[in-house]
Order: sequence, then structure tokens, then C-alpha cells
Amino acid sequence: IAPTITTEEESHEIRCAAYCRVSSDSTDQLNSFAAQIRYYETLFEGKKDERLVQIYADEGVTGTCEDKRDELLRLMNDCRKGKIDRIYTKSVSRFARNTVDCLKNVRELKGLGISVFFEKEGIDTAEISDEIFITIMGGLAQEESTSISRNLRWSIKKRMENGTMKMTNDLFGYSLVCGELIVNNDEAEIVQQIYELYLSGYGANAIAKMLNNCGVCKNGKPCHWSASGVRFLLRNEKYIGDQLFQKNYTTDNIPFKIKINKGEKTQYYYTERHEPIISREVYQAANELLDKRSGCFSTSNGEYVFSKKIFCKVCGMTYKLKKHSKKTYWVCRNHDDSADNCPSKQVLETDIKNAFVRLYNKMFFNYKNILVPLRNSLWELKQRDMNVNGNMMELHKEIAKLKEQTHLIARLRTKGFLDEEKYLTQSNEIGMKINKLRIELKKLTQDDDDDTLEQLDMLIDIFENRTEPMTAFEEREFDSIIERITAIGDGRLVFHLISSLRLTEKI
Repeated sequence: IAPTITTEEESHEIRCAAYCRVSSDSTDQLNSFAAQIRYYETLFEGKKDERLVQIYADEGVTGTCEDKRDELLRLMNDCRKGKIDRIYTKSVSRFARNTVDCLKNVRELKGLGISVFFEKEGIDTAEISDEIFITIMGGLAQEESTSISRNLRWSIKKRMENGTMKMTNDLFGYSLVCGELIVNNDEAEIVQQIYELYLSGYGANAIAKMLNNCGVCKNGKPCHWSASGVRFLLRNEKYIGDQLFQKNYTTDNIPFKIKINKGEKTQYYYTERHEPIISREVYQAANELLDKRSGCFSTSNGEYVFSKKIFCKVCGMTYKLKKHSKKTYWVCRNHDDSADNCPSKQVLETDIKNAFVRLYNKMFFNYKNILVPLRNSLWELKQRDMNVNGNMMELHKEIAKLKEQTHLIARLRTKGFLDEEKYLTQSNEIGMKINKLRIELKKLTQDDDDDTLEQLDMLIDIFENRTEPMTAFEEREFDSIIERITAIGDGRLVFHLISSLRLTEKI
């Protein structure tokens, strides 16, 4: 093989990269995106001292948050690996939408000996020593981003005010078609049954268990129903054909955050927006029942959040709710009948709630040191078992491939390359294949490990998505992670979490 000869001129050739970005998926922006790529491809034609080695392009993502820009992150990684000497970008606003990100990246690149040329502003970091100018331009870019966001929110607000706002998310019981909710007859029948069950005396927990036992799916996909999910369905005004806009809102300053609207922003309520599934009379009756018991965290039909959840360590009986002198407490049923039957003492409801808040916050601050290693260890053990059985491994691989296909068609639907009907058809087909493979897996092994891993993943997701510790008892979080409580009788409560974890907390 002949050796490769590198001339002196080639050895001094500057390896250049171009970074471009558009901030939405609209047709105009995509045209701009394509134009930017064509521009950089022709910019380097005929240049002897510079060579374009790569174009990095983020498409249809926000510029206000760097961690959502995969291509920019890839560009920075390639720079750290020594693959790039110089970067071209249209403007500061294309490269960074806030001062902090702009300065952080420019400083790191300068430290690596890599220059950045901002064409619109005419700034070349190879020629400046003072970063004040960059700070000013970064500040202008941040203001531009804030202004764009402000304009978008103004546009959304106007659509809310005049009632032309389109739906962006589907809802169980409906299919989303061109921004409109269309009744899904099969799911709508289940929604009606949920309301009937609730008004006939069944609690939210009981209804959730029925749905799970019957394998009721959402959008053709297997799912887990919870009491809070049932209550959300019972509270949702869309089932009577109405729609309340601006239940949530976005903060005004970078980094933008989504918060629940508790009166900070104006809300807009429209009636008869789409075909109803539930009559107004049934909806009102269900919500009156919810309101009637909400003061004591009652879920439905007298079923409180701690109903059938607290067990006596001494005799094994469940605890019941009692009220006396404006105090709410829980007591063993045997003890309540006669103190001679069981020596267990009553527990104040406020103590139970406070104990849960303390336990939850301990997990929130320490889940990376507790749950993640536990999950990894369990996964390693499971992999060893799978390696012993080749058939199991192949089945798991097939399931993993099908799940990847599910994610792929979901992305295609989001980008508009796949319409709703084709998406649902393909999603259902893949779901059926996955279910068949899981049935085969059950024949080979017990599903206990799978369930535990799934529940550990659920726990980790809950704490990862949490941004702040809990300050007061939250029924939804309690329902999500606690299966039952054992009252020891000596001032301690054992909380049985999903995934078979047991944690003790003093009252």
C-alpha cells in the first residue's frame, strides 16, 4: 500500500465547521434551515486555506435551552476531540440565546484554540481579546429570544381569547384529528362506564383496579391506571364538550418554566367546543361528589386516601377513620371495638401525612444513592439469568427493537411525516407483537423481576422529574408510590413502596 503524502499547504488547512439552527417546525423555518445548509456548502467552494468538514444543524428545537440542542452539543464534543479548528455561524442568536451559554461556549472554544465567526455581527473571536462585546451581543440575543417568546405567547393568548386555539394533545375517549377532538367510540364507552361506576358507589381506587384487571389500553397501548388518573378523568371538562384554556402557563424569564395556573393568568372557558361524551348532569353530579369529600382527602363514596392502606402490625386488621374534638385520626378496627382485642394506639392523620412528607423528601434527596444502584444491581442479575437462556435474550432483543420502532413512528407523527390513522394502525400492530413476545417470556420465567424493575424505573422517574422537595402532603404522589402502611404501634410507620421497598419513619 502506497504511503499517503501530505503537502505543507494541506497540513496548514483550517478545518471549519458550520452551525445553523431554526427554532420551529413551520414550513418557512424549514426553508430557512435548508437555505442555511446550502449557503455553507457553497461558502467554502474555491477556498484554499479553509475546508468545510461538517455542518451541524439543529432543526425544530428551542434556542433558549442548550440541553435540547443535540447538534450543538455534538459540535462542542467534536471540538474537544480536536476535529475542528474554526466555527462559522450566522449570528449570536443562532449560536446561543442567553449570555451565560454564549460566554461559556466561546471561552471553552478559545481555550481549545478554536475561533468562532459570527457573520451577522461581524465578530471573529480570533481577533478580539475583550469579551465585553460578546457579552453585549449575547444579551441582545437573549432579549431577542425573550421577545420572540413574548410574541408567540401573545399570539396564543389571542387564539385563546377568540376561541380559535387548536388542541395539541389527544385525550382518552377522543382522537386528535387536525387539532380537533373526535369521539373514539370504543374508548368513549369506557369513559361513560367510569362515570357510572363512580356514581353507583365505586371509589377511584376500585375503578382503577378494574381498568387494570381488564387491560384497558390508552391509544391502543398498555398502560397503568391509578386513582389520581381516574379522578383527573372525572374532573376534565372536555368530556362534556367544553374546554378551559390556560390551565398552565409559561414564566416570563429565561429559563422558561411551565407552572400550574392558580390565578396568576387569565383563563378562558368555552362551551360546546366538540362532541360531548358525558352529559352535563352526570358530570356535575360526579364533581359534586368529589367536592363533597375533598376536604378530608376523600376520593369517592367515603373512600379516603388512607382507606384500606393502613394495617395493624399486632393483629393484622386495617385501620379506620375516626373524628373527635376536631381531630382526625386512624385506629385499628379491633382496638376500636375493644382495647382488650388489640393494644395498638390511634394515629393522628396529620402525623401520617407529615411522616410521608419526611420520607418522600429523604428519597428525593437520596434516590440517586439508593434507587439507581438498586435498579442497576437488579438489572445486572437479570442479565446474567438472560445470558443463561438464549431464547429469553432473543425475546428481549425483539421487544427492544419493537419499542424502538414505537419511538420512531411517534417521532414521525410529531414531525408530520405520518398521519394519525397510519400512526394508530402501526402502533397497534407493534403493540400486539410486543404482547405476544411477552406472553412467550412468561412461559420461560417469572415476571417478578420485570415488575420490580418497571416499578423501580417508575420511582426513579418520579423523583427525577421533581424539581423541589415536598412542603405539604400530596395525595397524588402518595397514591403513586405507596402500596400500604404498617402501623408498628411504638410510634413508627412502615411505608411499603412500589417495587417491594419498605421504609420506616417515626411519627
